[in-house]
Amino acid sequence: MSTSTVEGLSVEIDDRLAVVTLNRPERLNAISKAMMSGLVDLFDDLSYDDDVWAVVITGVGDRAFSAGVDLKEINSADQSKYMARNPNGGSVRNAFETILDCRKPVIAAINGVAVGGGCEIALASDVRVASVTARLGLPEAKRGMGANFGCQLLPRIVPRGIAYELLYTGKIIDAAEALRIGLVNHVYPAESLMDEALKLGRTLVANAPLTIRRYKEMVTKGGDLPLSAALRLHVGPNPYTSEDRIEGVAAFVEKRTPQWKAR
Repeated sequence: MSTSTVEGLSVEIDDRLAVVTLNRPERLNAISKAMMSGLVDLFDDLSYDDDVWAVVITGVGDRAFSAGVDLKEINSADQSKYMARNPNGGSVRNAFETILDCRKPVIAAINGVAVGGGCEIALASDVRVASVTARLGLPEAKRGMGANFGCQLLPRIVPRGIAYELLYTGKIIDAAEALRIGLVNHVYPAESLMDEALKLGRTLVANAPLTIRRYKEMVTKGGDLPLSAALRLHVGPNPYTSEDRIEGVAAFVEKRTPQWKAR
Protein backbone atom coordinates (compact mmCIF):
# COMPACT_ATOMS: atom_id res chain seq x y z
CA MET A 1 0.00 0.00 0.00
CA SER A 2 1.20 3.52 -0.78
CA THR A 3 -0.11 6.70 0.87
CA SER A 4 0.40 10.36 -0.03
CA THR A 5 -1.05 13.67 1.10
CA VAL A 6 -1.35 17.13 -0.43
CA GLU A 7 -3.16 20.10 1.07
CA GLY A 8 -6.74 19.01 1.81
CA LEU A 9 -6.35 15.70 -0.03
CA SER A 10 -5.02 12.26 0.78
CA VAL A 11 -4.70 9.18 -1.42
CA GLU A 12 -4.05 5.53 -0.64
CA ILE A 13 -3.31 2.95 -3.31
CA ASP A 14 -3.74 -0.69 -2.42
CA ASP A 15 -3.78 -3.55 -4.90
CA ARG A 16 -4.63 -1.34 -7.90
CA LEU A 17 -7.45 0.55 -6.16
CA ALA A 18 -6.87 4.21 -5.26
CA VAL A 19 -8.91 5.88 -2.52
CA VAL A 20 -8.90 9.69 -2.70
CA THR A 21 -10.19 11.49 0.39
CA LEU A 22 -11.23 15.13 0.58
CA ASN A 23 -9.68 16.03 3.91
CA ARG A 24 -10.73 19.36 5.43
CA PRO A 25 -13.13 18.27 8.16
CA GLU A 26 -13.00 21.66 9.89
CA ARG A 27 -14.58 23.18 6.74
CA LEU A 28 -16.87 20.25 5.85
CA ASN A 29 -14.31 19.31 3.19
CA ALA A 30 -14.93 22.58 1.33
CA ILE A 31 -12.72 22.87 -1.74
CA SER A 32 -10.01 25.50 -1.56
CA LYS A 33 -8.06 26.83 -4.54
CA ALA A 34 -5.14 24.66 -3.43
CA MET A 35 -7.38 21.59 -3.40
CA MET A 36 -8.70 22.42 -6.88
CA SER A 37 -5.14 22.52 -8.17
CA GLY A 38 -4.28 19.38 -6.22
CA LEU A 39 -7.22 17.47 -7.71
CA VAL A 40 -6.05 18.32 -11.23
CA ASP A 41 -2.53 17.05 -10.58
CA LEU A 42 -3.74 14.02 -8.63
CA PHE A 43 -6.23 12.78 -11.23
CA ASP A 44 -3.78 13.42 -14.04
CA ASP A 45 -1.34 11.18 -12.18
CA LEU A 46 -3.93 8.48 -11.39
CA SER A 47 -5.11 8.46 -14.98
CA TYR A 48 -1.68 7.35 -16.20
CA ASP A 49 -0.51 5.35 -13.18
CA ASP A 50 -0.16 1.73 -14.34
CA ASP A 51 -0.59 0.57 -10.74
CA VAL A 52 -4.09 2.11 -10.51
CA TRP A 53 -7.05 0.45 -12.23
CA ALA A 54 -9.95 2.16 -10.41
CA VAL A 55 -10.52 5.11 -8.07
CA VAL A 56 -12.88 5.75 -5.14
CA ILE A 57 -13.33 9.35 -3.99
CA THR A 58 -14.94 10.26 -0.67
CA GLY A 59 -14.82 12.82 2.14
CA VAL A 60 -13.32 12.47 5.59
CA GLY A 61 -15.74 12.19 8.51
CA ASP A 62 -19.44 11.40 8.59
CA ARG A 63 -20.93 14.85 7.97
CA ALA A 64 -19.87 15.87 4.48
CA PHE A 65 -18.56 14.56 1.20
CA SER A 66 -17.86 18.21 0.37
CA ALA A 67 -19.70 21.44 1.09
CA GLY A 68 -18.51 22.81 -2.26
CA VAL A 69 -16.02 25.54 -3.02
CA ASP A 70 -14.78 27.40 0.03
CA LEU A 71 -17.05 30.47 0.07
CA LYS A 72 -15.11 32.02 2.95
CA GLU A 73 -11.98 31.89 0.83
CA ILE A 74 -13.90 33.34 -2.12
CA ASN A 75 -15.42 36.06 0.04
CA SER A 76 -12.00 37.11 1.29
CA ALA A 77 -10.77 37.26 -2.30
CA ASP A 78 -13.77 39.16 -3.68
CA GLN A 79 -13.03 41.88 -6.20
CA SER A 80 -10.07 39.78 -7.29
CA LYS A 81 -9.40 38.57 -10.82
CA TYR A 82 -9.97 34.98 -9.63
CA MET A 83 -13.76 35.33 -9.53
CA ALA A 84 -13.90 37.53 -12.64
CA ARG A 85 -12.54 34.82 -14.91
CA ASN A 86 -14.77 32.72 -17.12
CA PRO A 87 -15.02 29.05 -16.09
CA ASN A 88 -12.78 26.71 -18.09
CA GLY A 89 -10.74 29.69 -19.23
CA GLY A 90 -7.11 30.57 -18.76
CA SER A 91 -4.22 28.17 -18.41
CA VAL A 92 -5.50 26.07 -15.50
CA ARG A 93 -7.54 22.91 -16.12
CA ASN A 94 -10.91 22.50 -14.42
CA ALA A 95 -10.66 19.94 -11.61
CA PHE A 96 -14.10 18.46 -12.26
CA GLU A 97 -13.31 17.94 -15.93
CA THR A 98 -10.05 16.24 -14.96
CA ILE A 99 -12.00 13.73 -12.84
CA LEU A 100 -14.45 13.19 -15.70
CA ASP A 101 -11.56 12.62 -18.12
CA CYS A 102 -9.72 10.17 -15.86
CA ARG A 103 -8.98 7.04 -17.90
CA LYS A 104 -9.83 4.82 -14.93
CA PRO A 105 -13.37 4.30 -13.56
CA VAL A 106 -14.18 6.66 -10.67
CA ILE A 107 -16.65 5.82 -7.89
CA ALA A 108 -17.95 8.62 -5.64
CA ALA A 109 -18.75 7.41 -2.11
CA ILE A 110 -20.99 10.26 -0.93
CA ASN A 111 -20.77 10.13 2.83
CA GLY A 112 -22.80 13.24 3.68
CA VAL A 113 -23.52 16.68 2.27
CA ALA A 114 -22.43 17.08 -1.37
CA VAL A 115 -23.43 20.50 -2.61
CA GLY A 116 -22.09 22.97 -5.16
CA GLY A 117 -18.60 21.92 -6.14
CA GLY A 118 -18.94 18.82 -3.96
CA CYS A 119 -21.93 17.75 -6.02
CA GLU A 120 -19.98 18.51 -9.19
CA ILE A 121 -17.22 16.13 -8.08
CA ALA A 122 -19.89 13.45 -7.65
CA LEU A 123 -21.35 14.29 -11.09
CA ALA A 124 -17.88 13.96 -12.63
CA SER A 125 -17.57 10.42 -11.25
CA ASP A 126 -18.77 7.41 -13.23
CA VAL A 127 -20.72 5.73 -10.43
CA ARG A 128 -22.23 7.36 -7.34
CA VAL A 129 -23.05 5.47 -4.15
CA ALA A 130 -24.46 7.36 -1.19
CA SER A 131 -24.98 7.09 2.53
CA VAL A 132 -28.55 7.43 3.80
CA THR A 133 -27.31 10.67 5.36
CA ALA A 134 -26.23 12.15 2.02
CA ARG A 135 -27.78 15.34 0.71
CA LEU A 136 -27.03 16.58 -2.78
CA GLY A 137 -27.68 19.71 -4.76
CA LEU A 138 -26.44 22.72 -6.69
CA PRO A 139 -27.51 25.78 -4.67
CA GLU A 140 -25.59 28.22 -6.88
CA ALA A 141 -28.80 30.06 -7.80
CA LYS A 142 -28.97 31.10 -4.14
CA ARG A 143 -25.37 32.36 -4.15
CA GLY A 144 -25.12 34.13 -7.50
CA MET A 145 -22.71 31.45 -8.76
CA GLY A 146 -22.89 29.54 -12.04
CA ALA A 147 -22.43 25.75 -11.61
CA ASN A 148 -20.77 25.77 -15.02
CA PHE A 149 -19.86 22.08 -14.85
CA GLY A 150 -22.96 20.91 -12.98
CA CYS A 151 -25.44 22.52 -15.35
CA GLN A 152 -23.92 20.48 -18.20
CA LEU A 153 -23.55 17.16 -16.39
CA LEU A 154 -26.79 17.08 -14.37
CA PRO A 155 -29.15 16.97 -17.40
CA ARG A 156 -27.02 14.19 -18.89
CA ILE A 157 -27.65 12.04 -15.80
CA VAL A 158 -31.25 12.86 -14.78
CA PRO A 159 -34.23 13.89 -16.97
CA ARG A 160 -33.89 17.46 -18.23
CA GLY A 161 -37.02 18.75 -16.51
CA ILE A 162 -35.76 17.48 -13.15
CA ALA A 163 -32.34 19.03 -13.83
CA TYR A 164 -33.94 22.39 -14.62
CA GLU A 165 -35.96 22.30 -11.41
CA LEU A 166 -32.95 21.42 -9.25
CA LEU A 167 -30.81 24.10 -10.90
CA TYR A 168 -33.44 26.85 -10.87
CA THR A 169 -34.53 26.27 -7.27
CA GLY A 170 -31.15 25.36 -5.78
CA LYS A 171 -32.98 22.60 -3.91
CA ILE A 172 -30.98 20.12 -1.83
CA ILE A 173 -32.36 16.57 -2.03
CA ASP A 174 -31.86 13.58 0.25
CA ALA A 175 -30.36 10.24 -0.71
CA ALA A 176 -33.72 8.54 -1.27
CA GLU A 177 -34.77 11.21 -3.78
CA ALA A 178 -31.37 11.08 -5.46
CA LEU A 179 -31.83 7.33 -5.91
CA ARG A 180 -35.36 7.76 -7.26
CA ILE A 181 -34.29 10.17 -10.01
CA GLY A 182 -31.18 8.16 -10.92
CA LEU A 183 -28.63 10.63 -9.57
CA VAL A 184 -27.04 7.89 -7.43
CA ASN A 185 -26.76 4.17 -8.12
CA HIS A 186 -27.16 2.82 -4.58
CA VAL A 187 -27.90 4.04 -1.06
CA TYR A 188 -26.35 2.28 1.95
CA PRO A 189 -26.35 2.69 5.74
CA ALA A 190 -23.69 5.19 6.78
CA GLU A 191 -21.62 2.57 8.56
CA SER A 192 -21.37 0.33 5.50
CA LEU A 193 -20.93 2.93 2.73
CA MET A 194 -17.17 2.65 2.37
CA ASP A 195 -17.23 -1.14 2.60
CA GLU A 196 -19.72 -1.21 -0.27
CA ALA A 197 -17.78 1.37 -2.30
CA LEU A 198 -14.55 -0.58 -1.83
CA LYS A 199 -16.31 -3.83 -2.71
CA LEU A 200 -17.46 -2.27 -5.97
CA GLY A 201 -13.98 -0.94 -6.60
CA ARG A 202 -12.50 -4.39 -6.02
CA THR A 203 -15.01 -5.84 -8.47
CA LEU A 204 -13.84 -3.38 -11.12
CA VAL A 205 -10.12 -4.04 -10.64
CA ALA A 206 -10.80 -7.78 -10.89
CA ASN A 207 -12.10 -7.32 -14.43
CA ALA A 208 -10.09 -6.78 -17.61
CA PRO A 209 -8.62 -3.27 -17.25
CA LEU A 210 -8.31 -2.50 -20.96
CA THR A 211 -11.94 -3.44 -21.51
CA ILE A 212 -13.10 -1.13 -18.73
CA ARG A 213 -10.98 1.75 -20.02
CA ARG A 214 -12.39 1.15 -23.48
CA TYR A 215 -15.95 1.22 -22.09
CA LYS A 216 -15.30 4.53 -20.35
CA GLU A 217 -13.95 6.27 -23.42
CA MET A 218 -16.60 4.81 -25.75
CA VAL A 219 -19.47 5.80 -23.47
CA THR A 220 -18.07 9.25 -22.68
CA LYS A 221 -17.12 10.18 -26.22
CA GLY A 222 -19.80 8.30 -28.10
CA GLY A 223 -22.85 8.95 -25.95
CA ASP A 224 -24.06 11.97 -27.93
CA LEU A 225 -23.09 10.71 -31.39
CA PRO A 226 -25.42 9.02 -33.88
CA LEU A 227 -25.25 5.26 -33.35
CA SER A 228 -23.58 4.60 -36.71
CA ALA A 229 -20.77 7.01 -35.80
CA ALA A 230 -20.46 5.79 -32.21
CA LEU A 231 -20.03 2.18 -33.35
CA ARG A 232 -17.04 3.26 -35.43
CA LEU A 233 -15.47 5.54 -32.85
CA HIS A 234 -12.74 3.12 -31.65
CA VAL A 235 -11.36 5.22 -28.79
CA GLY A 236 -9.38 3.93 -25.82
CA PRO A 237 -7.29 0.76 -25.75
CA ASN A 238 -8.24 -2.03 -28.13
CA PRO A 239 -9.05 -5.13 -26.06
CA TYR A 240 -9.61 -7.30 -29.13
CA THR A 241 -5.91 -7.40 -30.02
CA SER A 242 -4.62 -7.49 -26.43
CA GLU A 243 -2.77 -10.16 -24.47
CA ASP A 244 -5.53 -9.83 -21.87
CA ARG A 245 -8.16 -10.96 -24.38
CA ILE A 246 -6.16 -14.11 -25.07
CA GLU A 247 -5.71 -14.66 -21.32
CA GLY A 248 -9.40 -14.08 -20.58
CA VAL A 249 -10.55 -16.66 -23.10
CA ALA A 250 -7.92 -19.17 -21.97
CA ALA A 251 -8.84 -18.68 -18.30
CA PHE A 252 -12.52 -19.31 -19.08
CA VAL A 253 -11.74 -22.50 -20.98
CA GLU A 254 -9.34 -23.68 -18.27
CA LYS A 255 -11.78 -22.70 -15.48
CA ARG A 256 -9.33 -20.48 -13.60
CA THR A 257 -9.06 -16.83 -12.57
CA PRO A 258 -7.52 -14.69 -15.32
CA GLN A 259 -4.24 -12.91 -14.64
CA TRP A 260 -4.61 -9.51 -16.26
CA LYS A 261 -1.57 -7.53 -17.40
CA ALA A 262 -3.26 -4.46 -18.88
CA ARG A 263 -1.63 -5.08 -22.21
